[in-house]
Amino acid sequence: MLKELTIVSGKGGTGKTTVTAAFASLVPEKIMTDCDVDAADLHLILQPEILREEKFIGGRMPQMDKSLCTDCGLCQQECRFAAIDYSEERGYHINPFACDNCGLCAFVCPEGAITMVDAVNGAWYISRTPYGKMVHAKLGIGEDNSGKLVTLVRQQAKKLAEEENLSLIINDGPPGIGCPVTAAITGASMVLVVTEPTIAGIHDLERVCELCRHFQLPVLVCINKYSINLVNTQKIRQYCQEREIPVVGEIPFEPQVNQALVARKSVVDFPCGQVSRVVRQLVEEVLARLGK
Repeated sequence: MLKELTIVSGKGGTGKTTVTAAFASLVPEKIMTDCDVDAADLHLILQPEILREEKFIGGRMPQMDKSLCTDCGLCQQECRFAAIDYSEERGYHINPFACDNCGLCAFVCPEGAITMVDAVNGAWYISRTPYGKMVHAKLGIGEDNSGKLVTLVRQQAKKLAEEENLSLIINDGPPGIGCPVTAAITGASMVLVVTEPTIAGIHDLERVCELCRHFQLPVLVCINKYSINLVNTQKIRQYCQEREIPVVGEIPFEPQVNQALVARKSVVDFPCGQVSRVVRQLVEEVLARLGK
């Protein structure tokens, strides 16, 4: 049976991708994904070699044929986003930075000079890494539909896992609790939340746990850099205990972790002292709870 583990954080900078890279190194027979399509960085550690690249069509956008345009101005008049500009040199033209791609201009144009065409919003990839295959993506600058691209990444990972007869997918999820996170956790077998003992870390841990509760997903918590503030660490323990959320790992602060990342290595493939041992135990605990 195919299992899917999504690792999230509620906020950026907690060490989520560092933990995910350790899973990639330690867990055999799996497919990795990077669902942080807005600012992907798992590839920095896993160093993928791209095997397949495909365009991501996230929606449709208006395109104007100037040979058909009679400069009637109706499109500009009806556009509520003020996305139709006019100049004597160019006549009426679409401002892509203001356009919301609603299609009203194409609907009202009496000459059919504006049509809706597929919009390329980014790209997705299947790559080979030293730790197995990986599905990842890159959303174009300022483009929309990141949740749709995350869903596509997960779909391709499931297809690849079925083709290669693998029973586990590990997703490096996006930060926050927005649309991309919802797309990354919905239907997952289990969610691992990596948090940190800071005020912001506690706040965002609570938000992402509530999101997982809404979707009735089993949740585990890992406290990264727990030793930097033992008072806040205890607050996280208490929060999880009150809600019956297992704390499956507490990783101490270790400056060598930065050196591992600079070397583009996971914390289990680089001498990181106690961190390497604790992370190995974390991975074993999560896999046991996942039934792997």
